[in-house]
Amino acid sequence: MEGLAKPSSREISADSVEGQETETLVTKKLTLLEGVAMIVGTNIGAGVLAIPYASRNSGFLPLFLWLIIIGIITTITMLYVAESSLRTKAHHQLSGLARKYVGKVGSWLIFISIFANTTGALIAYMAGSGRLMNVLFGIPNQLGSILFAIPAVGILYAGLKAIGKGEKYISITMVALILVLSFSTIFNVNTKIEHLMEGRWSYMIPIIYLVVFSYSAQYIVPEIARGLAHKPKELPKAIMIGMACTFILLTTVALSVISLAGIEGVDEIATITWGKYLGAWAALIANFFALCAMLTSYWGLAGSYFTNIFDQFKLGSETHKLRRLTVLAVICVPPFILAYREMVSFGRALEFAGAVGGVILAVLPIIMLKNARKNGDIQPDWQCNRLITSVPVQTIIVTLYVFAALYAVSDLLYNINLLPTPVEEMLVSLNVFIPK
Repeated sequence: MEGLAKPSSREISADSVEGQETETLVTKKLTLLEGVAMIVGTNIGAGVLAIPYASRNSGFLPLFLWLIIIGIITTITMLYVAESSLRTKAHHQLSGLARKYVGKVGSWLIFISIFANTTGALIAYMAGSGRLMNVLFGIPNQLGSILFAIPAVGILYAGLKAIGKGEKYISITMVALILVLSFSTIFNVNTKIEHLMEGRWSYMIPIIYLVVFSYSAQYIVPEIARGLAHKPKELPKAIMIGMACTFILLTTVALSVISLAGIEGVDEIATITWGKYLGAWAALIANFFALCAMLTSYWGLAGSYFTNIFDQFKLGSETHKLRRLTVLAVICVPPFILAYREMVSFGRALEFAGAVGGVILAVLPIIMLKNARKNGDIQPDWQCNRLITSVPVQTIIVTLYVFAALYAVSDLLYNINLLPTPVEEMLVSLNVFIPK
């Protein structure tokens, strides 16, 4: 922790932010644990369910490498956003911070990123929750999605504090479920360590989509900053602890599922694989975990999207009931319709969200932090250290995400028949990655 934290010369009194609010966003206190849970809960959603399937060609080891690299990079960009938030007196969401420190164009780019990421995720959650409810209870997929939406939308309407508490309790439940499933996997006769060695490094690039998406909690950093305004030093702690927990959980799920079924035996929603190999009891636990993961991620992403809409369009107080209901409808209804018109598959929705959202979030926080240090309202009691704000580190961040963006464009061109060969096949033919 100390390597990333640097105290400033000026301390901010907790009393000075007590009850602080802007015209739009109202301060609600969060605890450190609730802040950590919001990060873990937002991250552990559709990505954890889809990553093992997405890595069916590359295998576990390339996936593990990307989880480390993208995890570190995402944590750094989140710390950039954290410092920018702490340097700003008023409470803003990510698009509001971008408007203040980057300008209107940057603000709209961030908002488009949030729209793309959240919409892709919510489509996936609507489709995935319906499928899981069908597996668990035999009810129609559409009805299952509606039942899932009741607590999802209800807590979202209740606001930041309710989301924090919900994330805390369900994240703890998810950890317990993962431990049960992982220990059961270790002692199962189908588990083979050699499954973890399967795959080809030549196919490691496509995984970037979902790994980027699996670390998708940048959007909620300003939300957590608002909740921890009374204890600003706990914001970077919440980010680093939350991201470390996310890495452990993502790695544990992928390792467990792939070692159990092999890279060709995983289902598109990976937790269903546990049920196939461990038995009916594991199917119940695994699918309940999946629903919990979708629910917590729904709260985190949709909650951030909700307040970003208020901030971006200057809709006034978020406590206004009619406005809250209207914005909720805008957020929640379209993903349900898109999911059941079969316009977007589970995996494709996540690829779209990760490619669009990740690239924008790689670049703008760098500019945002630079301008916040020049033109910020206050001197915070924490700031990023020189190492993680150095030019080499920022160059690596931008280069990696620009490469991912180029891959995303090439993949799109192939899917609409404007490119004759898949990008991964081109990379293989050029011997880009060794060993194969």
